[in-house]
Amino acid sequence: MKHLSIKDIARLAGVAPSTVSFVVNGKHQEMRISDEMVKHIRAIIKKTGYIPNRAAASLRTGKTHVIGLIVEDIANSFFASMAKSVEKVAAKVGYRVVYGSTENNDSRGNDLIQLLVKQVDGFLITPSIGMKTGVQALRKSRKPLVLIDRYFPGEEIPFALVDNYGGVSKATECLIGKHRKNIAFVNVAMDQIQMKERERAFVEVMRDRGLFQKKWLLRLPYYQDKAQYEPRIRNFLQKHPEIDAIIFATNYLGMFGIKALKDLDISIPEQVAVFSFDDTDLFRFSSPSISVISQPVQEIAAQAMRLLLDQMGGQTKKTPEEGALIAPELILRSSV
Repeated sequence: MKHLSIKDIARLAGVAPSTVSFVVNGKHQEMRISDEMVKHIRAIIKKTGYIPNRAAASLRTGKTHVIGLIVEDIANSFFASMAKSVEKVAAKVGYRVVYGSTENNDSRGNDLIQLLVKQVDGFLITPSIGMKTGVQALRKSRKPLVLIDRYFPGEEIPFALVDNYGGVSKATECLIGKHRKNIAFVNVAMDQIQMKERERAFVEVMRDRGLFQKKWLLRLPYYQDKAQYEPRIRNFLQKHPEIDAIIFATNYLGMFGIKALKDLDISIPEQVAVFSFDDTDLFRFSSPSISVISQPVQEIAAQAMRLLLDQMGGQTKKTPEEGALIAPELILRSSV
């Protein structure tokens, strides 16, 4: 069977091939093609089973209409939601998304950049520290690029992320307002800006209130096998029975922290109040439900895509380092 071409679809629709091309490539609004005509062309495409020749289009235009999304862990609920939100926004403007996980492995992250650099029109990246050189090279080559969830301070690279400092500050103040004094903070010992900002917020609020105790600050190594966090948190709780509240810096720390508390028969919130950064279904539906510093994933994705599309459209930045810092939502549940 002969493969249909864009000219075949144009002939069946009674329009010029360029009109079909604009619809296929998501440029119908820009070219002011009527909604009725777009529906007509899409109906013919669906009926005939026409598949656009993306490779040919790429050679012709120099554009792939593909965005590369590189995240820490696509299995993590936050990054999975991020990928879904990015795909939704991208589809509206005629782009597809390919993505991969770094697992916080610098080599893997840099390999993903090299693998995708000629296949995508732009990148959205949550970089590990060791990816800085690869990210700088992308920027130097003028490849459209936006960092998500974290950024490199001092680098002129656009970013979109939540206000980590503000979120933890509010959660800490909330616990103090509920008369919790012996508050612990459980973090991952990583040199990433978002983790530093979360910890800095906790330490500064506690110091301002005259409540900070270094012994209640737990920094754990980053484990590929996340099950290793639970015994470390359990030992920490056993060592400090005076703790009456805990803030977990990530959702996976929170999940293993809750397990440790339950294994030790420590009641939530009667004995220990709990907050976690990032929401999950487990936090929403557990008993008691867990209070969280929730990241507005859809807004982060939308802002990141806006910054990326501005670059891909040739728009220049207004400032040397343009970033979108988005306020988190404090969701109070039964755990406090």
